[in-house]
Amino acid sequence: MGNICGKSEPDHFAQPGRTVGSAPPPNNNKTSSVPKKVGGPPRTLGSTSAAADAGGSVQQEDARRKAAEAAEARANTANKPKGKLGSQLLEQKKQTRTDTLEAASREERRVRDADAAAEARAHN
Repeated sequence: MGNICGKSEPDHFAQPGRTVGSAPPPNNNKTSSVPKKVGGPPRTLGSTSAAADAGGSVQQEDARRKAAEAAEARANTANKPKGKLGSQLLEQKKQTRTDTLEAASREERRVRDADAAAEARAHN
């Protein structure tokens, strides 16, 4: 019996198989070749030039200093509020845990007082 609506599948077991340790059959499809030389002279990991000399370490220190300055500049600009919502978010970030809990408690008291007042008006 087969599938009524689908194609009939080829019998995968019609051809003889291979043993576990044998190599797979050669693939007739051509794959792209990897170039023998990717580019430039070989470099050691972390070096900025082909020759990791004293000049290379100075360049590394200079690159690190520039990266640190850029990160510091990004951090400073990220703290500046952007508009009304940005300033509100900055104020929320400055709040401590106790300040946040006190604000939530005040809000909950206001809601309870408003509910009590509405209930008192409804009974009159």
